[in-house]
Order: sequence, then structure tokens, then C-alpha cells
Amino acid sequence: METVRQRVLVVGATGGSGREAVRQLLKQGYIVTAFSRHADRLDLEDANLRTVNGDVMHIGDIDAAVAGQDAVVVTLGISENPVRVRLRGSATTPIDVRSVGTANVIAAMRAHGVRRLVVQSSYGVGETRSKLPLVERLVFKLLLKPQIEDTERQERVVRDSGLDWVIAQPVNLTNAAENGAAFLSVDGVTRRMKVSRRSVARFLVEAVHAPDYVGRAVALSAA
Repeated sequence: METVRQRVLVVGATGGSGREAVRQLLKQGYIVTAFSRHADRLDLEDANLRTVNGDVMHIGDIDAAVAGQDAVVVTLGISENPVRVRLRGSATTPIDVRSVGTANVIAAMRAHGVRRLVVQSSYGVGETRSKLPLVERLVFKLLLKPQIEDTERQERVVRDSGLDWVIAQPVNLTNAAENGAAFLSVDGVTRRMKVSRRSVARFLVEAVHAPDYVGRAVALSAA
């Protein structure tokens, strides 16, 4: 009997972590829908990949993309220079894209009966707030305050969703080539204050199907 392959929607698919998640999902045989404002620019080709241009801030766009999926991975964020964002605001992306966009995803998932939600957040938010090292705490307060406040709201929305959610909290992200398993902790323990996007994506893919971390926030750092 042929195995039915899961359909996974990746929201924020053209960002660093989103692109890696799409790539690894395809490699493992998932049927993937890549969703972002410019999804057609994704430099990936695969028979199991569908790209959808849409705005997560528009409920109609994301509702149509969620229909028929088995799970959703959210990797929303602001790619602009953080100094510019702090001084002038974001020129291209709403500052509340994480919280409002994720809330729209959740509404669509409820409407279509999709249960598994995997969301990339940030270490130093929610349960790991008090564990953030001093230097990173200053960066959060002085440079990234608007983004971190919205990420806090995003996590609250996810926790209150009633879905089978998993929150990934990576430390400082890098573009390193390493793609081995990250060090994982549900207690906020870290080994290093950096982790590659490839390693984070590996966990996001695992969280799509594994039952181990449902209803938990998981800290990710380089092993």
C-alpha cells in the first residue's frame, strides 16, 4: 500500500530559516506549499513544491493556503537591518507581522481542521526570558525591542491557540554549513549562543510529525 505523504505549509518560506525548512521537508518526501509575498522567487525546484504568493496579514490569502494541509510551519520575521527598523521602523514589513500573521494562520487552521503548528520564535522570549545572557539582553532592549515585544505576543497567541503546537526558540542564527542536530532543551539550557539555520530547520521538520515536543517551547543551540 502506498504511504500517504503529509502536506506541509511553510509560512515565511523565502526567509533564511523558511527556505531551509522547505528544502529539508522536500528532501524527506513531504508535499510542500511555500507561502510568502514573493514565494515565486524561491530558488528551489521540485515536483512536490508549490509556491504561493500571498500576504500573511491578509486572512483571505493565508486561509486559502492552509486549506488541505496537514501541518503548518511558521518562520515569520523582519529581514531588514535592525538598526534601521529601530530608528525608522520597517519599510516593507509590518512590525507586528509575527503576532498578527501567526494569529491569522491559527484562525485559518481552526477553520480547516489543521492541528499541527510549528512556530519559530526566539531564545530569550517567554519561558527563556530570564535565561538570556546580559549582552543579548541589552541587544534585545536597545536594538530589537519592537521585534521582541511582537515575538512575545506571538508566543502568547500560539500557547492560547488550542492546537498541537511546538515553539522553537533558537539562539543567534548563523548561515553556517553545519546541518547536524541542534542541542535541544525544554528547560532553556544552551551550549553555545549560536546555531545554524540548517540545524534549526532540521528540528522544525522533526516537529512536524514527532509527538515529543507538542505543547512545549524548545531551546535550540549548537551541539
